[in-house]
Amino acid sequence: MSTNLALGLLAEMAVFARVVETGSFSEAARQLASTPSAISRAVARLEKALGTRLLQRTTRKLRLSESGKEVLAHCQEMVAAAQAALDVSGQLSDEPAGLIRVSVPKAVGRFVLHPHIPEFLARHPKVDVLMRLEDRTVDLIDGDIDLAIRITDQPPPGLKGRRLLEIDHLLCATPRYLAEQGTPAHPHDLKEHNCIYLGEEPGDSRWKFRQGSKQITVQVHGRYAANHTGVRLDATLQHLGIASLPYFTARHALQQGLIVQVLPDWSFRTNYSGAAWILYPPTRHLPPKLRVFIDFLAERLRREPTLNRLGGGMADGYEVPEAGLREGYAG
Repeated sequence: MSTNLALGLLAEMAVFARVVETGSFSEAARQLASTPSAISRAVARLEKALGTRLLQRTTRKLRLSESGKEVLAHCQEMVAAAQAALDVSGQLSDEPAGLIRVSVPKAVGRFVLHPHIPEFLARHPKVDVLMRLEDRTVDLIDGDIDLAIRITDQPPPGLKGRRLLEIDHLLCATPRYLAEQGTPAHPHDLKEHNCIYLGEEPGDSRWKFRQGSKQITVQVHGRYAANHTGVRLDATLQHLGIASLPYFTARHALQQGLIVQVLPDWSFRTNYSGAAWILYPPTRHLPPKLRVFIDFLAERLRREPTLNRLGGGMADGYEVPEAGLREGYAG
């Protein structure tokens, strides 16, 4: 195929890719502000030029032919390259502008990220933020997001990241509960208490402790479990038991004396321990809107107090290109 003919079919290739992605001519037409008949004609022109049937059409659905599968891969690469070119053009402007789509675990988004968003929006009036609070792992490439904040040891392979804040966990209870039920002096004493835990997996009720070279795992029990840190904090304030909480959730109640730390001489670690990292696809040209957002969070979260380092977080500007992953959501 000549270069001129290929250039003349770029629009048809993009239409074909959108038809496959949406699964119908009518939906592709709606998204492209066209008509189903015009979309069908565009695909027919591409099939005629290539001399092969790309789609098997039935009354109920569309199915890719074998040659259609191969052609689709190239068409999607073309669309991705065009989007990358547009992204680069946006990066040539020094002023941050546009929409930032960030995926963040629910508790981290509510207690850690959200309080700082108003200041960021005031600083950058041309930048909008769409924060998706979700505990599931989202694909940064296919998930229609720009940035993801996850609790992990290090970014997964293929992504870059910046470490923002160490996520500490601890055990808490109200003074009233401890006065009525007694204060545990050793992790094994927790077996005699109502413990409020995450409750999503069997391992959530096996609490792990470390003190120097000693490591202990205790199977705890309780009448209430909840997979939301705010709910567990409220249950603690209602004197229902001893709860596992991220420090960022418990901090204000601790400072006000409403709750106290239990077993402070022992290090408590959950299956969701680690640091909050902001992750993004590797690229030579990070748009200004993303760079200022990442820098802003790193600077603000550096000031967030942590359990073992009050007054100082872990946002030290450390960036890595690739590493292993063990994710959680600071539940």
